[in-house]
Amino acid sequence: MIIPRLASSAVQRLAKGFPVVAITGPRQSGKTTLTRQLFPGKPYVSLENPEQRLFASEDPKRFLAQFADGAVIDEVQRVPALLSWLQGLVDERQRMGDFILTGSQQFDLVRHITQSLAGRVGRVELLPLQGLELRQAGQLPSSLDEMMVKGHYPALYSRELLPQDWFANYVATYVERDVRQLLQIKDLQLFQRFLRLAAARSGQLLNLSALGADAGVSAVTAREWIGVLEASYLVMRLQPYFENFGKRLVKTPKLYFLDTGLLCWLLGIHSAAVLSTHPLRGQIFETMMVVEAYKAALNKGRQAAIYFWRDSAGQEVDLLAQRDGVFESYEIKSGATFSPDWFKQLTQFEKLNPQAVRSTVIYGGEESSSRSQGEVLAWTDALDKL
Repeated sequence: MIIPRLASSAVQRLAKGFPVVAITGPRQSGKTTLTRQLFPGKPYVSLENPEQRLFASEDPKRFLAQFADGAVIDEVQRVPALLSWLQGLVDERQRMGDFILTGSQQFDLVRHITQSLAGRVGRVELLPLQGLELRQAGQLPSSLDEMMVKGHYPALYSRELLPQDWFANYVATYVERDVRQLLQIKDLQLFQRFLRLAAARSGQLLNLSALGADAGVSAVTAREWIGVLEASYLVMRLQPYFENFGKRLVKTPKLYFLDTGLLCWLLGIHSAAVLSTHPLRGQIFETMMVVEAYKAALNKGRQAAIYFWRDSAGQEVDLLAQRDGVFESYEIKSGATFSPDWFKQLTQFEKLNPQAVRSTVIYGGEESSSRSQGEVLAWTDALDKL
């Protein structure tokens, strides 16, 4: 079954105001399915196809001329020079929603788009399924641990697949291949070790020197490899909030993997039963909820104004979202039984912050409630509140 995507309205909105719409995101996140569903009348061409890629590379003008009514061009990062020719064509035609582009390598593609199509392109980043999309489609797994182990990639909800089978193939087919294209890595086993060590740090401050030392590479190489994982939409860096609240603040970002299914697979967690007692379960739950907030913003076609806050004494707010001048501060706990102590850090942050704050605890239990200190949200209810 095809699960309706919340990003659809943002894509359709941008197609009314820009001649080109670019949808970027990791491989297998549903970009092609979404574009073909929203623009069924447009011809579709993938530049992963060697013949089409050769045609577009050798004769870009003639390649584009065949699309009198526009087209969906998949994996456009494979022929970046095409974007300069596209600029001239859309300027000449002055037609909104003319071409729909997709791509799965973030930084190079965005750089080429901004250089060649500045002012002509609207962009949406499409990550794997948002939890709210799964819930609305009646596809949400029955337990929290199953949700985290399975993750959010659409293929796992449209086919009969075991997550461990799919992720093994995904990493071998896409992750390692894309990494080889972006970096000349000679020792693939070394990179695989680095990937697993990075997974163990999801939800933690990113210490590149320590990560590199554990993996057997320099801090410079570790920085480069994390950049490649970010460019491939496998990880994100959550930045700290810097405002001076009278305390010394931590200014190092935190690392998060963008899918808990992939994260669990890299950590060797292949079942809900194993995850339920795993020492990293809390970090994995925090990863899932932070990424849900990130997806919620991206699916609306806007940048995610989310952060964390931590001072030098170790006081921390897991997630901060700035909306309409109000700070929404979140404590994220994987436990199934609520504890009033979970509001302690949020209350401290409220005292330090002169602006309005709404405090919320998201936890792994099943019942939501209102307390004097703020809201308590069960993880399923948090899916449409983030």
